[in-house]
Amino acid sequence: MSNNETAVSSKPTLWVLTEVYYPEEISTGYYLTSIAEGLTDSFKVKVITGQPKHMSRGSRAPKRETRDGVEVFRVWGTTFDKNFLPLRLLNMATIGLSTLCKTLISFRSGDKVLVVTAPPTMPFIATLASLAKGAATTVLIQDSYPEILTAVGAIKPSSLSARLIDLVNRWVFKYSRMIIVMGRDMKALLERKTEGLDIPVRVIPNWADLENIHPVPRERNELLAELGLQDKFVLLCAGNIGPALDLCTIVNAAALFKDDGDIHFLFIGAGARVDWLRNEIENRGLTNVTVHDYIPRSKQTLFLNACDAGLVSLVRGMKGTAMPSRTYNLMAAAKPVVAICEKDSELELVVHEDHIGIAVEPGDAQALCNAILELKNRAGLSSEFAANGRRAAQAKYSLSHAIDQYREALI
Repeated sequence: MSNNETAVSSKPTLWVLTEVYYPEEISTGYYLTSIAEGLTDSFKVKVITGQPKHMSRGSRAPKRETRDGVEVFRVWGTTFDKNFLPLRLLNMATIGLSTLCKTLISFRSGDKVLVVTAPPTMPFIATLASLAKGAATTVLIQDSYPEILTAVGAIKPSSLSARLIDLVNRWVFKYSRMIIVMGRDMKALLERKTEGLDIPVRVIPNWADLENIHPVPRERNELLAELGLQDKFVLLCAGNIGPALDLCTIVNAAALFKDDGDIHFLFIGAGARVDWLRNEIENRGLTNVTVHDYIPRSKQTLFLNACDAGLVSLVRGMKGTAMPSRTYNLMAAAKPVVAICEKDSELELVVHEDHIGIAVEPGDAQALCNAILELKNRAGLSSEFAANGRRAAQAKYSLSHAIDQYREALI
């Protein structure tokens, strides 16, 4: 056996369980792929995932392959449109059953497991298999359930569904070695939810894609030229256009600026609420709003620079449930951030502590308008926010910094 083979065989095995992985480009797929590949120096990393079902839906990836040092197993599951709830639940059920079978066959005593809450049933499956085979599970919470469901109005906080999810989560947390969360507000929430279980909760933020995103002067931006927005003050909202996004406040602000020919709102992405957004624009006659189809992650430098400031928003009730990763990429592009979020949420803390923009409360369209006007009328302040964002992304929110923290947490 060669020295390289000996070194590999002596590494502990880390299983990463996630519904989405490369070639999926949505946030969870990108982040979990980067984590898995970044930890190959310390672990024999193996991934259990499904076939593409989001932006790459319809394509087929190999059932088994080794990519950048990671052994990837893609189990069977339906890949229906996730924006239709019954079909999304069917996707969750089929990939859940396939994943459970694969983990029960593959896990070994002493293996380490990192499981993400996408779909929210995955931690339950990972815990079942880990208990049966003697593995140790760490739960990575990108979105906290049931809180995110209650925030978007999918279920009521006192409903049977919410209580059942809480009960199952409590059981999962009881048998976890650690919980990793995206922000300090989420850490506080999870510490309340795990009170009495003595489970460590650690904050490891997502990061900016600094390897692929850099600032580009707006006069050289091809997308702004294509859309005829070179002479406008452009507010960009890019990414998933889903229920957690406070679209109402943005649309109401756009309506207040309806007669202002200098300010324009640009949405880039796809999601469950795109049709609602298009209907609102048409019904209100908002010629100052453009909705552009999804643009691949590989072109982030293009579309993130197609603005003067970036919009990041969460509906009320989302505090502690998620931290929008699009924030860090706007920072990488050196764009001021206008955040619509609750006080003391991780998003608000980052905006204020790193001095990268302005935060307003969800539902306050006038405050949003005031923030936009302040950035538009104070070029020096915008430049200061932009420079601070790029600097903070490089110093605090880099891939290498995040991987070091994951390695330390999982060893």
